[in-house]
Amino acid sequence: MIFTKGPLPDTYIIQPERIEDHRGFFARTFCQHEFAEHGLEINIAQANVSGNRHRGTLRGMHYQAAPHQETKIVRCTRGGVYDVIVDLRPESETHGEWVGVELTADNGHLLYVPEGFAHGYITLTPDAEVSYFVSEFYAPDAEYGVRYDDPAFGIEWPIAVESISEKDASWPDYQRLPAAEQI
Repeated sequence: MIFTKGPLPDTYIIQPERIEDHRGFFARTFCQHEFAEHGLEINIAQANVSGNRHRGTLRGMHYQAAPHQETKIVRCTRGGVYDVIVDLRPESETHGEWVGVELTADNGHLLYVPEGFAHGYITLTPDAEVSYFVSEFYAPDAEYGVRYDDPAFGIEWPIAVESISEKDASWPDYQRLPAAEQI
């Protein structure tokens, strides 16, 4: 695997190294030893998959508050998505900054999302599928989010939002969240 530091601290874009022959290819997408060599410790508690029927479907921006903060490894396994993370760590020099990365089944890239980041994506193709590993079990009482169009972040989505859940569309402004709901 090729680990490239992301534009925000502690984030990485990971490119599987494909071994190809006449049958197709083989590539490793996770290895605890290789991750540890880059200072990335993750104990996988859950593996999730999200199927999306339509182009322009937005899911996010989600996070779990302490003590259930989670690290994620995200990969698009069918189609393509524009994956966005926002640094919500109060002590971080990049607090409030966001970055977007195109993840597609063709490029095979993975995004390493550390604790303290909100995460979401918009589908660039119909029938996009996203798979991700998380370091913590889902804790409904610790689930929070920020709006995809919150002016505090100014996220620039590459296409219009065509489909979004009522829940994701109605997250409050980050600036108005009680401290218990912030990272």
